[in-house]
Amino acid sequence: MKFLDQAKVYVKSGDGGSGCASFRREKFIEFGGPDGGDGGRGGDVIVECVDALNTLIDFRYQQHFRAQNGRPGMGRNMTGAGGQDIVLRVPVGTQIWDEDYETLLADMTEPGQRVVLAKGGDGGFGNTRYKTSTNQAPRKHTPGWPGTEMWIWLRLKLIADAGLVGLPNAGKSTFLAAVTEAKPKIADYPFTTLHPGLGVVRIDDDEIVLADIPGLIEGAHEGAGLGDRFLGHVERCAAILHLVDGTGDNPIEAWRTVRAELEAYDEALADKPEILAINKIDAMPEEDVQALKELFVEETGLEPLAISGASGAGTRDVLRRIMELVRERRQADRSQADRARGEADEDGVQVDADTGEATWSP
Repeated sequence: MKFLDQAKVYVKSGDGGSGCASFRREKFIEFGGPDGGDGGRGGDVIVECVDALNTLIDFRYQQHFRAQNGRPGMGRNMTGAGGQDIVLRVPVGTQIWDEDYETLLADMTEPGQRVVLAKGGDGGFGNTRYKTSTNQAPRKHTPGWPGTEMWIWLRLKLIADAGLVGLPNAGKSTFLAAVTEAKPKIADYPFTTLHPGLGVVRIDDDEIVLADIPGLIEGAHEGAGLGDRFLGHVERCAAILHLVDGTGDNPIEAWRTVRAELEAYDEALADKPEILAINKIDAMPEEDVQALKELFVEETGLEPLAISGASGAGTRDVLRRIMELVRERRQADRSQADRARGEADEDGVQVDADTGEATWSP
């Protein structure tokens, strides 16, 4: 399945059906009066978050989505049928933006989450609605209200606990393949990874999800190489694992290049907890590894770990460091949720655990 993390689509909710102007006509009933029914309501456009998807590729082949219009009313006070809703199914982590890409309309982060993006138009009134004591035979009826139409952007940001960043050929895909069951493409040339990949790691009776981000080069924020748009997939991560090729010409400069691109993309991303790891130590003498670690401490103030994705050396220590940061993030999220729940209880707001609907009681 091809990977697509961004798509622009057109959505339109259904128009309401027109009201009916009708009169009751039966034998021996001289003054039957009006009996025109109301029009049906148009269908809604609904976005649903599902767990079985990890790409927006379906929206490459269909970009227009229209809900069904409501049916018009009929005689004998029959209301028109309501239009059928249309449901757009998106992966977990999808954000919905308006056409100008400035306003976030919804953030789909939980499986089963549903958002009504565009409500259908109300049906028009039949002439029965306009009957009064002074107007016994109204002919007035109204058309249905039009639905809502808009262009929206769908942007997928993978839900991962930690993201792997680094220059091309830093060994990110090799590391992901070594510690997870993922099967990324691995080769000895730059930009082997053309789209993000996910892998699940089980360590110390717990699980974390790793995201492999295509390599960054200098000028990525200006579109060089594959650009930096894939960095959106690590915005939700609790930590960043920065891999540096220890056999490269200048590992210190490689680290600085990627850090500069992270800061140019988003300062909040650059402020995330970072674990620095020197990769490919299996191809380096032990004294060179130690010297490079000391140089990193002297130049950057960071103490790197030494690992090898090919041999597996040091990978467990890195995963445990990641797990510590992930657990801290999860604990902070739980504490924040508990505080929000406590504030809601103090204000008399009750939240249904199943539906998420909030109600207020004095």
